[in-house]
Amino acid sequence: MKHTIEQPKVTIRKADLVLEGGGVRGIGLAGAITVLSQQGYEFQRVAGTSAGAIVGSLIAAGCTSERILEIMNGLDYRNFRDPTLLTQLGAVGKFASLLVENGLYKGDFLRTWIAGHLADCGVKTFGDLKLTGPEYAHLPENQRYKLVVVTADLSKGQMVYLPWDYEKYGLNPDEQPVAEAIRSSMSIPFFFKPAHIDKSTFVDGGMLSNFPVDIFDSTADWPTFGIKLSAKEAALQISRKITGPLSLATALFATLTNGQDQRHLDNPATIARTIFVDTGKIQSIDFDITKEEQAQLFANGQKSATKFLGTWDYDRYRHDFPAHS
Repeated sequence: MKHTIEQPKVTIRKADLVLEGGGVRGIGLAGAITVLSQQGYEFQRVAGTSAGAIVGSLIAAGCTSERILEIMNGLDYRNFRDPTLLTQLGAVGKFASLLVENGLYKGDFLRTWIAGHLADCGVKTFGDLKLTGPEYAHLPENQRYKLVVVTADLSKGQMVYLPWDYEKYGLNPDEQPVAEAIRSSMSIPFFFKPAHIDKSTFVDGGMLSNFPVDIFDSTADWPTFGIKLSAKEAALQISRKITGPLSLATALFATLTNGQDQRHLDNPATIARTIFVDTGKIQSIDFDITKEEQAQLFANGQKSATKFLGTWDYDRYRHDFPAHS
């Protein structure tokens, strides 16, 4: 007689999710999400910047945490450095590419890569990610989507939420490719060529907010969790050596992204609902990241989420921070 071991039942819980951008460190997000999923959390809406937009799009498309890990592990981050024609001409060409193209790398690989994985899940445009249940009827029609991609409109000097803001550019949000929005959110200044919508120029959303943890506040009967790719104590304490224009650009970008969201880190309500994933000394553009480093980031994400859930109590959170729930 064959015996089977009955698996313990997991209570299904709803949550919204906000994922910080972090370039190659995004696999740390996957580690935390794996633990949340194992504990029964199902994500209704996800917002993300840069790498957070990549992982968030896969969640919104219905990928399991196991599938997301497979996708991230199968990625060779060096392929993100798809040089422009000028960049291939050496140091002088790189300088010319910055002047002419406004970036060293095209960003085409990124767009094609994420578009392919989303297509495997049946997602091409934001119309494939619409929210239709009665529990979302209270939301403005332009906000009834499973995914929000955060990017920055340099031309207008403002943060943009896609697909929420497409109508401001005269576009039907349902018809816009998700991969194009992610490409705009990943446009790290000086590294990737900027993206364009209408007459506006877009760059990495982290320039204005790398961690918009309050984006879904006061619009749901379930919590919003944030996952931030930096240890709480060390978030703003990394010392960077400036050796030339490229390292200067890197330090400038990191300073801007960290500085914009310091107000969130100073907020007790944010700390109470945020999972802080220790990323060590790994930087967002370390495209030569090793498999061992990726595995460590994933493990750190798991560890951080496990610790967080050990003390999380939504009823207590709502009592302590009613304005954020």
